[in-house]
Amino acid sequence: MVSAKERRHQGILQILQETGTVTVAELGTRLGVTEMTIRRDLELLEADGVLKRFHGGARLAFGSSYEPPFPAREKTNAEHKRAIGERIAAIVNDGDTIILDGGSTGVAVAECLVDRELTICPLSLRVAWAFARSTTVNLIIPSGSVRQGELSLSGADTIDYLRGHHFDSYIMTASGMSLDQGFTEWNPDDAAVKKAAVSVADKTVAAVDSSKYDRVGFVRICPTKTPAVIVTDSGLTGEQLDALQKQANEVILTA
Repeated sequence: MVSAKERRHQGILQILQETGTVTVAELGTRLGVTEMTIRRDLELLEADGVLKRFHGGARLAFGSSYEPPFPAREKTNAEHKRAIGERIAAIVNDGDTIILDGGSTGVAVAECLVDRELTICPLSLRVAWAFARSTTVNLIIPSGSVRQGELSLSGADTIDYLRGHHFDSYIMTASGMSLDQGFTEWNPDDAAVKKAAVSVADKTVAAVDSSKYDRVGFVRICPTKTPAVIVTDSGLTGEQLDALQKQANEVILTA
């Protein structure tokens, strides 16, 4: 269940992504809360590195050409990511061996798999921690370097570990999904691990919310036709969905 505060934070971030900057008064009016509440929210979001406050308002702390910090992504389309996680859980078979990607969507998927009987190789310490209370998941964590802030695992050791194993599925997240460029990632090290994961799994399942559509990151991972299934949400327009379905093997929309 998403709290009222989390909904406000998601709303603030969405408005900032639309406008770049916004005043406290405008946020209060659009979200239907007092300016004092908005100021407290902005203070918390600034502490997370999501935005920068100025007198009477706020602006995004990152540009469109850079990877947003994890707290910002965690608050973007949170309900859709949860729905994507639930839908993926419905198509995962007990007993499967799975590589599970990092990022905010990876965490959302992990939370829906905690009580399943699976062998999971997480590509992020955040995702690994999501299984801390699980008594059924067999967790295998590859070696490698931990990326500061993101807490993803990468480097030659991580890639070598993946290439020494075989998995039933790779649940892949991405920074961007484009018809022309396919799935892309901001960080080259993360992208290299994702490419290796695609190569050692029987099938790839892409878990990408609609906010990533038509966004292009720095490094290409694979074409849209590579995953066996793309799981996304109903935030896509009819035109976008039609175009994606023409290129992809299968597209599953959450409710």
